[in-house]
Amino acid sequence: MKSLFIEQANAHLRYHDLAGAGTPCIFIHGLGCAASCDYPQVASDPALAGRRMLLVDLLGSGFSDRPDGFSYSIRDQARTIVALVEHIGVGPVDIFGHSMGGAIAIEAARLLGDQVQHLVLSEPNLDAGGGYYSRKIAEMAEVDYVAKGHNDLAEASRLDGSGIWAASLLASAPFAVHRGAVSLVAGGNPEWREMLYAMPVSKSVIFGSQSLPDNDTEELPLNGVHVGVVPDAGHMMAWENPSGLAHAIREATL
Repeated sequence: MKSLFIEQANAHLRYHDLAGAGTPCIFIHGLGCAASCDYPQVASDPALAGRRMLLVDLLGSGFSDRPDGFSYSIRDQARTIVALVEHIGVGPVDIFGHSMGGAIAIEAARLLGDQVQHLVLSEPNLDAGGGYYSRKIAEMAEVDYVAKGHNDLAEASRLDGSGIWAASLLASAPFAVHRGAVSLVAGGNPEWREMLYAMPVSKSVIFGSQSLPDNDTEELPLNGVHVGVVPDAGHMMAWENPSGLAHAIREATL
């Protein structure tokens, strides 16, 4: 595992840099997750064999540092991805982002401009308001979430059968999760959907078949966004069908 010191946060961002050829693909995880947990099976699938991939644990998650003074907003997390791209010093990159990581990927791609070749998102946050969990977290005051809500949510998730997410959530800094959720509910400026539609890069959104129907499968193509579907999977497709997600990423980055 490698690390990059992020000056704005006074903290180290850590990531796996899997050697390979061609355009590197940067993986950005969702709320309460970590790329070091979510994407090894995806990255090792034969569909992605031979290409360079960077699995990034966002600040506050996984193996990365948890600075108290960092905002953990979508935009500030995106700036750490930009810093990573500048650090590795390659030509064009592909960016993959899941859920909250999709919003971060959009912000990062907007900042990077023509350095991004393909932008691939899986069930991303495109609009203000957040999702079920981010709304639930953001409804609490940060001090209450840190004191009790974080552990309660992890335990409830474990009992509901989401053991992997519960474990990953417990490995995340509670204040980082709360601030990320608040940022998701607040939305982007402009909204992430508007940013996505305006980008002149190749862009794709992937859905799990169990998440359908979804109105965006019809709206997104009307706005220049390709749509892919991973069979036998829902929102957490990296765990539910990693090979299917790997094939969808390959198709989106050809």
